[in-house]
Amino acid sequence: MAKRKDRQGSSLLELIKTIVYAVLIALGIRTVVAEPFNIPSGSMIPTLLVGDFLFVSKFSYGYSRHSLPFSLPLFEGRIFARMPERGDVAVFKLPKDNRTDYIKRIVGLPGDRVQVTGGILHINGRPVQRTPAGTVVDSEWGLRMEVRRYIETLPNGRRHFIAERRDDDFNDNTREFLVPQGHVFMMGDNRDNSQDSRVMDAVGFVPLVNLVGRAEFLFFSIDESARLLAPWTWPFAIRWSRLGNAIDSEFR
Repeated sequence: MAKRKDRQGSSLLELIKTIVYAVLIALGIRTVVAEPFNIPSGSMIPTLLVGDFLFVSKFSYGYSRHSLPFSLPLFEGRIFARMPERGDVAVFKLPKDNRTDYIKRIVGLPGDRVQVTGGILHINGRPVQRTPAGTVVDSEWGLRMEVRRYIETLPNGRRHFIAERRDDDFNDNTREFLVPQGHVFMMGDNRDNSQDSRVMDAVGFVPLVNLVGRAEFLFFSIDESARLLAPWTWPFAIRWSRLGNAIDSEFR
């Protein structure tokens, strides 16, 4: 009887150890290598759609406290720091609370002068090239509408799609922003439906230390036709053509 109890105790201990090791490995991968995120809003249309799930590389810019689960304050600054590039799509912690995850595109680096005039992005006094590229569907508050799509080419040659309803909205004409050292300027690709660095009291300049990582590729995507209590709708709601796509895959 004692031997049986010993074997049961040993099996339980092994199970607990296996679970603990699995959790530690998962946390290690999430902290050092990659972390999954989902897209809850349309601010990055047409690059990212509501219902997209993607992996973010945690090593692209080095590691800060925000690389850790719950942003544990175990160290200051960034280790193995690398400067991001204009055009990167990155996840960051919202500066005003250091908790909320946002995803936008980096358009301004430290020392850059950024301004939007008549819907055209200007970097260091020069307009960024914008080429018409058809239309794209934008959904907001249950409404679906076609908006203009453009290809935007940043000064470093990086290209990506943007969506623009009109060129005279509030955020289509801004003052000139001087990006402080140690910060970046973020904008959503859905230019008239994005709360980003153009709104100083909401997002503003994003400290480099707040960058969580660079968005790399989609591993899943599902549209709004899927209903939680109707599993037979799930396969038809999957956007199969998006699975495995790299961010800005059209331009790679």
